[in-house]
Amino acid sequence: MRKIIAIALATVVCSASLTLATASEASAAGRAPQCVKVRKYFNKGHQRYVRLSNLCTQRTSCFTIVVPHHRDPHGRLPKGTTKDIHYGTTGTPRALFVKNTPC
Repeated sequence: MRKIIAIALATVVCSASLTLATASEASAAGRAPQCVKVRKYFNKGHQRYVRLSNLCTQRTSCFTIVVPHHRDPHGRLPKGTTKDIHYGTTGTPRALFVKNTPC
């Protein structure tokens, strides 16, 4: 009787861990690599900029700058570079954040 309970318990534990592993792989597959990092937000004259760095040295990364109530600017950042990206004027709202997107 104890062997049957132990086998049933082992089966439940194995199937649960397999389900968790499959779910985590599926969620990771849908995300873009987290390569683009914000260094700073700043204004130059009447223009708004964000300084972005691509931390991945092997791939070009894509990004989207999220600005409330405006079309979100997006672009590509070559591998291993830092660049100032213009995204609006001081009359438009400041960017909320920058998100990594798949290329």
